[in-house]
Amino acid sequence: MNSSASDAATSLSPGAILLIQLALALGGFAIGTGEFAIMGLMPNVAADLGVSEPQVGHVISAYALGVVVGAPVLALLGARLPRRILLLLLMGCFALGNFASALAPSYEPLLIFRFIAGLPHGAYFGIAMLVAASMAPPHKRAKAVSRVLAGLTVAILIGNPLATWLGQFMSWRYAFALVGVIAITTIAMVAIFLPADPHEQRSSPSGELRAFNRAPIWLALGIGSIGFAGMFCVFSYMAPTLLHVTQVGQGWIPLAMGVFGAGCIVGNSVGGWLFDRLRLRAVAWILAWSTLVLLAFPFAAHSLWTILPAIFALGTMIALGPALQTHLMDVATGAQTLAAASNHAAFNVANALGPWLGGLAISAGMGWTVTGYIGAATAVGGLLLFAWAWKVQRKSEHI
Repeated sequence: MNSSASDAATSLSPGAILLIQLALALGGFAIGTGEFAIMGLMPNVAADLGVSEPQVGHVISAYALGVVVGAPVLALLGARLPRRILLLLLMGCFALGNFASALAPSYEPLLIFRFIAGLPHGAYFGIAMLVAASMAPPHKRAKAVSRVLAGLTVAILIGNPLATWLGQFMSWRYAFALVGVIAITTIAMVAIFLPADPHEQRSSPSGELRAFNRAPIWLALGIGSIGFAGMFCVFSYMAPTLLHVTQVGQGWIPLAMGVFGAGCIVGNSVGGWLFDRLRLRAVAWILAWSTLVLLAFPFAAHSLWTILPAIFALGTMIALGPALQTHLMDVATGAQTLAAASNHAAFNVANALGPWLGGLAISAGMGWTVTGYIGAATAVGGLLLFAWAWKVQRKSEHI
């Protein structure tokens, strides 16, 4: 943590820091609700727009691709702006994208509006986590990062079931309108509670790019892109799996979303705790656990009383988020803004890759539960990339 960040942290009371973290986490809550709500409403969107459920999977991928494009581009364009101003602009863009999604007249405009809504996602999270980490001592940075990510996990626990219920009861459009309102509330809270820092060190786009191009950074991003795809592969098609394989009514879908969110809250806390103790080795343990969870999912999907624990376990895979985010802070000296934002781009490569692979297999007639096997293969791919990253790190430690 640089000296200006240390000065900023010590000049704020614990209560003030907590309010800042709450404001930043509310933005995560808005983003998490907006990103995942459509997964619980997949049958509703498909019926309303007259498209297939795998086509709605492409809407999910459009948002994810927006994150992939927007995260590095907006992080670089905003590198010279104060972090407070950049957070406000990014959340404003997110609000507009979701209000536009709520008003989309047909399938093709919805694809475009979801892409636009995804653009500020990665940059917001990257900047928010850098702000949170700058206010924490080095040995508690992962915990501070996990607190901002807690907004995302609470969204999956509360926001997504609420949005799913709202979408089923009224219209899926109201779910996106709700996300827009939460985003506007975030703007107000960040403006009120996060003070401007006149001593904040700014970075230059060219300097960030030069420092970014290193093997440990690219390998960490690769682990997130491949290793995390399995969770999205299964979760994206959870609603139709519950309807067609488990054969329960639509009323169970919001509950399943809440169970997934509870698993995410546990996984997020464990991921930060584990990385603070094991450092990079934590990533291997999380990926190994993910592989087992994904392999078990197809067997658990046929009964409500087995699929619910499997969905909870699926949520715990989010532990990879705070672990990789904090690892990037360690290895991305000189490019922290770009690396922090790019980590969310990597996770949204996974969010695009998982539904796409799952949709291909489902459309080929392999059944809804094939997503578990495809997801397990991507987790193994993440483990292989981890082995490469571990070798690179050990080599650098002996130089």
